[in-house]
Amino acid sequence: MSILLALLGVIIGLFIFIFAAALFIKKEYTIREQITIDKNNREVYDYVRLLKNQEYYNKWVMMDPNVKRVYTGIDGRVNAVVAWDSENKNVGKGEQEIKSLSDDYRMDCEVRFEKPFKNVAQIYMELTPIAENTTNLEWGMTGQNKFPFNFMNLFITGMLAKDMQTSLQNLKNVIEK
Repeated sequence: MSILLALLGVIIGLFIFIFAAALFIKKEYTIREQITIDKNNREVYDYVRLLKNQEYYNKWVMMDPNVKRVYTGIDGRVNAVVAWDSENKNVGKGEQEIKSLSDDYRMDCEVRFEKPFKNVAQIYMELTPIAENTTNLEWGMTGQNKFPFNFMNLFITGMLAKDMQTSLQNLKNVIEK
């Protein structure tokens, strides 16, 4: 009986710690990753603005080969949407919409997650020409988690940044072929 009480005490203590820590952790998170690609700015922009091309470089999009995707609107244009639904809990269900495009320079999107949890994130891809055939690509994401889920922000930025960097390396490999 005393072991059960001790275990219960540890569990309650852990919950109290998480809730207390969440009071001091920002609800917002921001992640920025970048890579240099040996292609001209226009070629990189024309590739990344097409939502369908994410199937070839985006780690999250590539996680489930059986995911159901539905594309609406004109791909690569404002208001184009890709919706996905997967049984894989790491992929879940949601949609991404192109919100704005700045020709050869920037794409802004909104990602709306439904499963495994509801959330919204703003993402962008911003291109900067370095030389005639060299482009810097920055991929950024901002979002927020409500209390007490903001405790996850301690871990989420590192995990997402690692996945974004993997996706950027995949993109570099694909586009430089």
